Amino acid sequence: MNTRRPVSLFAGLIAIAAATLLVALASGSADIGLFDTLEALRGNAPATTQALVIELRLPRALTAFAVGGLLAIAGVLMQVLLRNPLAEPYILGSSGGAAVAALLAMILGFGSLIVDIAAFGGAMAATLLVFAIAQGTGSWTPARLLLTGVVLASGFSAATTLLLALSPEQNLRGMLFWLMGDLSFAFEPGRVLGLLAMLTVAGTLAARHLNVLSRGELQAAIVGMPVTGFRHLVFAAAALATALSVTTVGVIGFIGLVVPHLVRLLAGSDHRIVLPASALAGGSLLVVADTLARTIMAPRQLPVGALTAAIGVPLFLILMSRSRDRH
Repeated sequence: MNTRRPVSLFAGLIAIAAATLLVALASGSADIGLFDTLEALRGNAPATTQALVIELRLPRALTAFAVGGLLAIAGVLMQVLLRNPLAEPYILGSSGGAAVAALLAMILGFGSLIVDIAAFGGAMAATLLVFAIAQGTGSWTPARLLLTGVVLASGFSAATTLLLALSPEQNLRGMLFWLMGDLSFAFEPGRVLGLLAMLTVAGTLAARHLNVLSRGELQAAIVGMPVTGFRHLVFAAAALATALSVTTVGVIGFIGLVVPHLVRLLAGSDHRIVLPASALAGGSLLVVADTLARTIMAPRQLPVGALTAAIGVPLFLILMSRSRDRH
């Protein structure tokens, strides 16, 4: 690949990320404009504008960016782990497993730490199940993976419905909205931003191993890579990213599926580029979806998960048609 191409790709993605964040800070039921937003970021705006931008919109926009990046990274890692381009947390049931475990912890009255731990366990269990079934006969066919994912997603959906039916009525609306993606209470972006930075750096440093593993476990073993240990690390990282995303904003689909496809079409399959570029693109996509969710019917807010599906489905169909035309 031409060395200028990755540089231009990252420059474009960074510019898009900055632009989407700036538009998110300036948009909402109270339209304050880009100039006032920049003044607020510098600390020179009136107190009300300063509070609106810095205390309300900035944490939400940063949370949306971090969660979108985490979901995209989880999609990349699962596609490497299962060697299938259709693998991602939403389709393969990891998001559903995390959501069921988190809802159960909420109903039982546990605090946020236990909810996070439960979500991680749910995501880990769901991913393990997919991994075990897909590897059952030594085959990694798309049909087997898709069938497993559909069955798991259906089972978790049924369990979620049951938990909602058993939950107190005063909590029902909030839980239902959270399940469809809700950033209304996203005021602490620190931990998701920290995890995004850690996984992006670690994944980029380990990109050579991801490249080898994506070609098959046998080839990875031949070149001397510790396949089992590295696979467990990838598995844990994808489950952790999924679990923290679900506990922060609820279940949001399609980002982990569409974004890695889009990046690979633009930049090839080298994970030194695919992983950090997916983090930037996934973050920007969720910021755009959240901005639309806040502004389309302002002051009412739409569930972010519905917007990502509305954006992701056409994008995925376009990507698939272009891929088919290439072949």
